[in-house]
Amino acid sequence: MPDIAIVPAPRELTVADARWLTADPVAEAIRDVVENLGETEYRIDVTADGARLAAGSEDALRHAETTYGQLLDAAEPAEDGKVAVPAVHIADAPQFAWRGVMLDVARHFMPKDFVLKVIDVLALHRLNVLHFHLTDDQGWRVEIEAYPKLTEVGAWRNETMVGKMSHQQRKFTYDGTRHGGFYTKADLREIVEYAAERGITVVPEIDLPGHMQAAIAAYPELGNFPDHQLTVRQEWGISDDVLNVNDETVEFVRTVLREVLDIFPSPYIHLGGDECPSVQWHIAEKAQKRQADLGLEHAEQLQGWFTAQVASVLEEAGRRLVGWDEMVETDCPKDAVIMAWRSAERGEVAVKAGHQTVMTPSESVYFDYYQGDPATEPLAIGNFIPLEKVYDFEVIPAGLSAEEAELIIGTQCNVWTEYMEGPEQVGYMLLPRLSALAERAWGSPKISYDEFLGRLRTHLTRIEALGVNYRPLD
Repeated sequence: MPDIAIVPAPRELTVADARWLTADPVAEAIRDVVENLGETEYRIDVTADGARLAAGSEDALRHAETTYGQLLDAAEPAEDGKVAVPAVHIADAPQFAWRGVMLDVARHFMPKDFVLKVIDVLALHRLNVLHFHLTDDQGWRVEIEAYPKLTEVGAWRNETMVGKMSHQQRKFTYDGTRHGGFYTKADLREIVEYAAERGITVVPEIDLPGHMQAAIAAYPELGNFPDHQLTVRQEWGISDDVLNVNDETVEFVRTVLREVLDIFPSPYIHLGGDECPSVQWHIAEKAQKRQADLGLEHAEQLQGWFTAQVASVLEEAGRRLVGWDEMVETDCPKDAVIMAWRSAERGEVAVKAGHQTVMTPSESVYFDYYQGDPATEPLAIGNFIPLEKVYDFEVIPAGLSAEEAELIIGTQCNVWTEYMEGPEQVGYMLLPRLSALAERAWGSPKISYDEFLGRLRTHLTRIEALGVNYRPLD
């Protein structure tokens, strides 16, 4: 039997005892978009007489091409300059509509060319969402013409903390090196177009109303104490400096979002919503007045009000709000898509509240966690998620009914880059764990981990061909 190594594995693959002899298996294969297949379905049939790729849409045909390309790696040399392609029947479609990777470029800026390579990696694995985390306390990475200081000031921090950050740490050592960068609108449009050509949607994230210290450093009037000039945050962790809830700040965010919408045609726009301390809202005079005027019992409720005010821009443009699972606790819009990150249980909570949900629990798919012994691995934020644990990840929590499970629209891994200074480190942490995630996102048969490893060893040569680093298996 030929060594067929397709990742993620098709949901149905049958190998026949025959071969197709051809001089050019790519050019001579027949390709069709057909009406008798669902929009996400494709079929590949290779017989002794030839190969046919059929799909229910152009996107599905693209997936068929990717799978067929990996099948051809199993072709063997034959006489007269021909190759022998194994005869197969493949019937395939993804289990989930959202199959993604979150790439954080706020903590450490990643060059545009590397972002394009990450998109190539997604395409290789038949994934379809790049969640692009563009702003945070440590850096603002998207050009906004209305507010040029966001990149002139907010895209650069003077230095970065050294070593592992611990809870309650107050004293830090710094590297003395200025770090930063940002993407122009032209850069981002190029990234969006490159992704679209590969069937991938780029979902931008503008994280608010917390994780906004870089923006407040650029425009102090956005903060709760505008007389205090902040710098772009040089440490990791969560900043107490969050946006104020004044009308002018609401309008600032709306303006930013309108420019973001003009760059990104994605039907989904991520507005963060995670880790937003209310400390300053409890003591800032204007925040307290806003709370009283709105009749809110707690300062924490200001987050939901603020998010609703700025999210109206999305609704006007026919886009959908996406947010981290804290949003469920802030009376967010009912049609908001929730990303369950704090645990799989948070996904259950979001679904039971009626939200479509993307499962991205930290205990299973946070790829900033260690994947081996910390004594021999690069510095990471902590915890332990080896390759096998990702392969064993169950996207749909066991506690959901069949009806509730339909609200789970997909899954993604998250690559937070506090401890990843550049492309080499990101590649090492992302791959090959991404290959295991792709199996679960696609709905590949879970035969055995050893069987997966056998396919993965062949698959790693494809990753090498893309020029992306990865962690060796041995």
